[in-house]
Amino acid sequence: MRFSKEKTAGRDLDDVVPVDHPLKEMWRMFFKNRAALFGLGLLLTIILMALLGPLLYHIDPFEIVWAPLAPPGEEGYLLGTDYLGRDILAGIIYGAKATLVVGTAAALCTVCIGVTVGAVAGFYGGWVDNALMRVTEFFQVLPPLLFAMVLVTLFSPKLMIISISIGVVSWPGVARLTRGEFLKIREREYVMAARSIGSSNLRIIWKVILPNALPPLIVTATLIIGVAILFEAGLSYLGLSDPNIMSWGFMIGSSREYIFESWWAVTFPGVAIFLTVLAVSLVGDGFTDAFNPKLRQL
Repeated sequence: MRFSKEKTAGRDLDDVVPVDHPLKEMWRMFFKNRAALFGLGLLLTIILMALLGPLLYHIDPFEIVWAPLAPPGEEGYLLGTDYLGRDILAGIIYGAKATLVVGTAAALCTVCIGVTVGAVAGFYGGWVDNALMRVTEFFQVLPPLLFAMVLVTLFSPKLMIISISIGVVSWPGVARLTRGEFLKIREREYVMAARSIGSSNLRIIWKVILPNALPPLIVTATLIIGVAILFEAGLSYLGLSDPNIMSWGFMIGSSREYIFESWWAVTFPGVAIFLTVLAVSLVGDGFTDAFNPKLRQL
């Protein structure tokens, strides 16, 4: 633990007060944020539903269980059935896993590409920076959803392809943020000290600079999960998803023609997407406030 001394009259070395570790301060600020705690609780509930729901609710989401377009509550089906007679609740439970997997995998892909490009550009500078930033600008001006549609259409609409496609169209923002952090940190004293003892450039990038640039990147990665979930829902709505895997976007897309006859078939998956994105956004905002030293009362 670090200590600080109050330099006031009548105080000596014995009058020292402990100063909390920055990581402990970050978590203290996060857990004081009621909105962030609500988002975290909601997100954990959705994750538990995705993991434990299939073990407790054994109805196959693709199985025709009752008459088509049955309203909520009929014959014990809590959320009703869709246009084929499939259980909406089963689709919500089983679709949570696919939606969360795509969102998380796409966010990881986005962060990996963006951090790598931004770190190299910000560390080396010069012509390397110029070349990589021109590539970044090229991807940044492309319409993300249309570009993702082209990639999914060219390859098979599998979950892995969808995740990679979302990552490929979403990384420029992360690259620019990482580049800015590296440009700011690479001239610090501890980086100069690492150079003076002969550390390699690779070690300085990944072991010295990147750990100090992580706070804004963690916040960005959290928010990207929500964006990726919306991307997946949009692609599924347009029919560019794996028809053998149930997801919330697939449920909305397959029932869009019957929205006036069975509002529940579209509304409940939409509410599930909304709550998940809301939870991720609240957690991301909580991390934003917690990592901001101006908001911490030291």
